Amino acid sequence: MKPLLQEIRRNPLLWLLVFVPIALAAEKFNHEAHTLHFIFSVLAILPLAVLLSHATESVAAKTGDSVGGLLNATFGNLTELVIAIAALQAGQYTLVKASVAGAIVTNSLFMLGASFLLGGLRYHLQEFNQVAARFQAGLLFLATIGLLIPSAVAEHDALGKAGLNQELLVSRVAETAMAERVKQAASDLRTNGKRIFAA
Repeated sequence: MKPLLQEIRRNPLLWLLVFVPIALAAEKFNHEAHTLHFIFSVLAILPLAVLLSHATESVAAKTGDSVGGLLNATFGNLTELVIAIAALQAGQYTLVKASVAGAIVTNSLFMLGASFLLGGLRYHLQEFNQVAARFQAGLLFLATIGLLIPSAVAEHDALGKAGLNQELLVSRVAETAMAERVKQAASDLRTNGKRIFAA
């Protein structure tokens, strides 16, 4: 408990933890003030996200980069997951779709581009692990195919019998590409496993 109190004193953003009970009390006592609930909830979720980030960084410092990266990827989007579950329970499916699409675009494009830009301002020649980059690009490709195949199957009812052959062709091409990429990823892991997960 003592390290937590020291961290709260040192980090002014954690002072917003006071809004966690305020948000819960506002929901209980004034159920109709939706804007007020939203403001209190945003102010309450900020320090919780900071604490979660700090916790994963602390575990990563003890366990190494590979486990730390896994924990960061798992728990880094926990805030979005909680919001998505609450939105699904409320029937806000479009909000969840937009949130997932925004998270994918932010993490894969904006953060990567910002890293290249800011790294290039300080270091004019940057180095990166080419094997790991190829492996991660392959995993991104697999995730894309994994999202496209169910969408194609869901469209099957709308296409009817005329579109069935076209859909089967798309499905077979996607399955072949996915199987080829899985084979390549397994080969990369066998031959370059240590280089992929190197610090």
